[in-house]
Amino acid sequence: MPNLPEPFKVMDFKDMAKKFDALVYDETQTGEYWPMIWMDDSRKNFDQETFGIYTAMGDLRQGPQNNDGIFHESLATVGSVFGATLVGIDKSNQNGKNYVSMLKNYFNSETNWDIVMNNTSPEVAMLGGGYGRDWWYDVYPNVLFYGVANFYPDEKHYTEIMRSVAEKFYDANAVLEGNYSHSFFNYATLEPQDNWICKQEDAAAGHAYVLYSAYQKFKEPKYLVGAKNSLEALLAQKDNRFYEILMPFGAYVAARLNAEEGTDYNYTKILEWTFDGTSVCREGWGVLVGNWNGYDISGIVGSTVDHGGFGFLMNTYDTMWPLVPMVRYDQRYANTIGKWMLNASNALKLFYPYEISDEHQSIPELKHHTKGVIAYEGLIKQSHFEEYEHIKAPIAIGDGPHWVDGNPDVSQFSVYGSGHVGIAGAIVSATNVDNILQLDLLATDFYRNAALPSYLYYNPNQEAKSVTISVGEKSLKIYDAIQRRFIRENVKGDFTFNISKENAALLVMVPQTANVFEKNGKLYADGVVIDYRYSEN
Repeated sequence: MPNLPEPFKVMDFKDMAKKFDALVYDETQTGEYWPMIWMDDSRKNFDQETFGIYTAMGDLRQGPQNNDGIFHESLATVGSVFGATLVGIDKSNQNGKNYVSMLKNYFNSETNWDIVMNNTSPEVAMLGGGYGRDWWYDVYPNVLFYGVANFYPDEKHYTEIMRSVAEKFYDANAVLEGNYSHSFFNYATLEPQDNWICKQEDAAAGHAYVLYSAYQKFKEPKYLVGAKNSLEALLAQKDNRFYEILMPFGAYVAARLNAEEGTDYNYTKILEWTFDGTSVCREGWGVLVGNWNGYDISGIVGSTVDHGGFGFLMNTYDTMWPLVPMVRYDQRYANTIGKWMLNASNALKLFYPYEISDEHQSIPELKHHTKGVIAYEGLIKQSHFEEYEHIKAPIAIGDGPHWVDGNPDVSQFSVYGSGHVGIAGAIVSATNVDNILQLDLLATDFYRNAALPSYLYYNPNQEAKSVTISVGEKSLKIYDAIQRRFIRENVKGDFTFNISKENAALLVMVPQTANVFEKNGKLYADGVVIDYRYSEN
């Protein structure tokens, strides 16, 4: 990936997340294809009203007038509640509604699966991902639900749902005995199943993430055992089995287990499988690298081979979730993740119709329908729609018209993916140096022990740079986990530090009065770990 991607601009993701929430959750919005939200009183799984959000603009399967209003996806609803919460919006009390409570309807008790599924309706849920039973569609909603639950620990029934999911994943892992070479798993009968869809061994990463989160929440030892066994099943793979989104969560869990539980998992290959585009079933799935007609698109996540490359909005946002906090537990990857985040953060603007030029969009004449907050689903090098083959790369486009006959062209605008913008909004901030980002390492580090504010900075330039940040009015001493030393003491207000060329800084904000000591290879400040690998050379 380039050190300095061009044309360079990193959007204000936090502002975009807040604007998305304000418009998409407003039932009074007017205009063709609006509002984006509707209420669903079918009372599936829980005896309460819930809500739906369109997967894509104008999706003919959805809305209050189609299919009795029961077809809506957790990727859109849970994902957008998650994204908004990450940027500080309380979704449990918004304009008199508790959207957090409404998410409970995705807990499919009526199917006897007793996990969070992508749809509330048991009939729709059992159809799978719309084209067959697809394992990631069953696992990832639970990862998302655990993400939401981190912020609302007192929400009624959430604890019971989280327990049920952990039990199902633990039992599934025990049945599988390390063999995840299946298309999906029937969580009602506890049987692995196969169909025409890829074997999805990286479902083990999703199991590991949920089980380790459950262990941290409930302190039930068997969940720790299940997390380790699931991760070991992933690590036992000889080939890259990256399918959709779950693989990078395996790297995060491995880093945490090594840091917190004293394991010694060599998980470099999980990162390689995530990035390198060498998946052997879903051919080429990984992180794209390239410059398409003067536009650096490096960092987006998707197929590296489909029509020359096809990256997706949601996948790019969601890969940030595990990989950024991973660095807090293992700073060896600080430069790698810092450089990737710079590229990905820059490339994400190309999905948004008001950020990329009209000549590189499939339907620029329809972009006004997005009201500036909804992006295209994908970015492709060569269009897979005949009518757009004349457009030069990069082409902002979407698959909505492929999903159902008659879906309008505006279904290329991805409501579900755009709702995940809060992940970047919580992590990414600007600094006084245009191309040096501040990455919050705690923003998506859930179910963790006590921690002090920690930030990653990467300098992509050919010379050292001075970065100025505001640290508040309480006196601090600043620890750099890359240099493994305190770089300044008695700091208040604005603080300026240097980063050498093409290197990272990982700064931890430590109270000036904290007692700092080393124990078992870790460095602590008043009992809080500030460096998990302090004793390493």
